[in-house]
Amino acid sequence: MTQDGPERPANLPHAPTLEEVADLAGVSRSTASRAINGGLKVSPEAQAAVDAAVAELGYTPNRAARTLVTRRTDSIALVVPEPDEKVLNDPYFAGTLQGLSAALAETEIQLILLIARRGDEAHRTTRYLRNGHVDGAVIVSHHRDDALESVLAQSRLPCVFVGRPWTTPRPVQYVDVNNYLGGRRATEHLIATGCRRIATIAGPLDMAAGVDRLAGWRQALQDAHLSDTAMVRGDFTAASGAAATEQLLAAHPDVDGLFAASDLMASGALGVLARHGRRVPQDVRVIGFDDLGVAASTNPPLTTMANPVVEMSRVAGELLLEQIARRATSVEPRIFSAEVVVRESA
Repeated sequence: MTQDGPERPANLPHAPTLEEVADLAGVSRSTASRAINGGLKVSPEAQAAVDAAVAELGYTPNRAARTLVTRRTDSIALVVPEPDEKVLNDPYFAGTLQGLSAALAETEIQLILLIARRGDEAHRTTRYLRNGHVDGAVIVSHHRDDALESVLAQSRLPCVFVGRPWTTPRPVQYVDVNNYLGGRRATEHLIATGCRRIATIAGPLDMAAGVDRLAGWRQALQDAHLSDTAMVRGDFTAASGAAATEQLLAAHPDVDGLFAASDLMASGALGVLARHGRRVPQDVRVIGFDDLGVAASTNPPLTTMANPVVEMSRVAGELLLEQIARRATSVEPRIFSAEVVVRESA
């Protein structure tokens, strides 16, 4: 025991303090704190001196204290209102993480994954988001009844949706691919290759992507004066694509073209077509949507619509950072184009 308190164990390294950083930099403690916590009202010379002192001493800011001062957590949430198994098995979510990580690469902001399941757990997620645990949120794969859109629109939490939201009390920023045009172009491609009885495996109709891709398919067929009755819904999984294809073949055995609203559903369809002796592309041409890795590995390789998920998620992350820093000037959506990637299936 010393007059200053218990002796520090000899093997425990000394943790540099903010006061030591200020002394080494030759600035006041408050200036050092401002320089470390964002550089507000700090001259370039003082900022450089503090940065050098931090590096020399190996100083690590007290994040809890910093949060009290700045009201910032240095973390954002990626909110996914889907079951665990879907998040783990769908390459869409891996692409989303890749894009967000790229947006955060030059920052110290941490990314927190929130799987917002339906029911009571969804309410816990919205409470978590509204209670100041994160500085902002990116929301993907949302459904009409998630309540996330209205909750976040009414809150002050910065947020960006990947995918067109449903109606909200006030505009919220989002990035998206033009799903309507993608569905239309996919169907037009099948028509151009000679298909006349074109079916679709639509996505969930409580998701904007499912509704918009279906509308594009239907409009292309109506413009070509072809039937738009061969439709079965799936949930963007391979299993749902397989089940939907069984239903389509039973109800519409003359199908010669198939637009699946996701590559996973198209991959499930390919297996069913093969079991029924329907050759692809000789008997049935198939086109999917996403081009996130699955399409190139199917048999045969899948013609699909490129969905720039990585780029969209990177832009969503950058837009969120602008909101957090209060540099955002617009809530206008950022819309990306979907282009046909031609492979053997069509």
